[in-house]
Amino acid sequence: MDEPRSHAVTVRGVVIAILAPAIAAIVSVPLATSGPASAIAVFLLACVIAAVAGGLWSGLLAAVISSFALPFLFGTERFSLQLDGAEDVVAAVVFLSVALVVGLLVGGATEDRARAARREREARLLGHLSSKLLTGEVPDRVLDDFANILLDPFALASCDILVELDGHPLHARAERAGVEPGGPKALVPLVVGAVSFGTLEAERPMGRRALSKDEELLLEAAAKQAAAALDRARLDARVRMAQLDAETNQLRAAMFSSVTHDLRTPLASIKAGVTSLLDPSVEYEPEQERELLTTILEETDRLNRLVGNILDLAKIRAGALIPTRQAAAVDEIVGAVLRRMRPRLQAQGIQVESDIRPDLPDVMVDEMQLDQVLTNLLENAARYTPAGSGIQISAGVFPEAVQVRVSDRGPGIPPEERERVFEAFYRGGRSPEMPGSGLGLAIAKAIVTAHGGRIWVEGAPGGGAAVVFEIPIGEGGP
Repeated sequence: MDEPRSHAVTVRGVVIAILAPAIAAIVSVPLATSGPASAIAVFLLACVIAAVAGGLWSGLLAAVISSFALPFLFGTERFSLQLDGAEDVVAAVVFLSVALVVGLLVGGATEDRARAARREREARLLGHLSSKLLTGEVPDRVLDDFANILLDPFALASCDILVELDGHPLHARAERAGVEPGGPKALVPLVVGAVSFGTLEAERPMGRRALSKDEELLLEAAAKQAAAALDRARLDARVRMAQLDAETNQLRAAMFSSVTHDLRTPLASIKAGVTSLLDPSVEYEPEQERELLTTILEETDRLNRLVGNILDLAKIRAGALIPTRQAAAVDEIVGAVLRRMRPRLQAQGIQVESDIRPDLPDVMVDEMQLDQVLTNLLENAARYTPAGSGIQISAGVFPEAVQVRVSDRGPGIPPEERERVFEAFYRGGRSPEMPGSGLGLAIAKAIVTAHGGRIWVEGAPGGGAAVVFEIPIGEGGP
């Protein structure tokens, strides 16, 4: 940044104040024959030039010199400072007054303009720094850019920023290429209120002057912006941690509530059935005993599936859900799942229709995991399909993938919830009272993703919802 102008007399201003009248004298000597008016105009112009180029005091000093030069060169007694008569005195005083006024006006206007330009540059610099600091990028990258931006405006050889943010040290350094360090240094603290983040050290090149007062103030203003950005990053991190803790606690509460409810329900049915069978005061017909034992078996299977889903979720979160792939026929896996589940679905009054293309290619999958995906999707569809209605499962070949679709005739899933249904323990707003742990779709998505495929929800043509997933043909996978 350029050295700011001030009202102090400088060597440059004195030189200009002397040169301007000297040049005016050289120019005006040939004009002496035409009268003093031309010479006065030339010297007034010299005062204006001195005020513009050298500042206020340069213009005033040029005016004083010019007021002596005019009678010396063009007075009654040429080349003599002696004023002959009142007319010469009045002329000298009038010229000096006019020259001083002109110097004051022009010098003041010049310095005001320079000051305004300097303030504009400073405001532009601070605005640029502010926009850079508030980009939302990681703090260390922002500090690196910040240090580099300060090099040119302050003519620095290097800029070092040492910061500690929530116990993590950050260091940003910028150096100007080809410039030898070792000049004056300025150390500015990065402080917001009572919180100190670190320091900013600015170093000038060797042999250069120290920062001026105005430059130090501007550097302090820039440091305050950096400190404010760091404080914002610190508060944002704490807000994110608080939100994460709140979401974690909410998830734990939802998991505890869901798992507790889903575990108690089959356990209650199993206990009731076993208690009834062990009651010596009650005699059951063979059919009744078989019905109780069937109920106990079904609830045991249900409890086993729930525990399996919880274990699978733990594997997913631990990153241990790794498919053991081998070539397998999708139609055979679908057929096996339908044979196993069709009796239970028919008992609920739900018919299953299948439309499996006969020319499906083999895919590289973990058969047990793909079986679990289909089982979870069918159980989820059965949960929302009314009795007397049906579920349709279809499979076909799409570009580089086998696509499987499971459609139900339930109430459907609103578009705004179609992504959230794949979150663990999310049951949706359509019917939160429905039984289920909210784990089936989350586990299905994790398995499909582990195979390099994708899964999503669509609206079914006849009403309800369709869950669709694709498995790549060939190795696929991440």
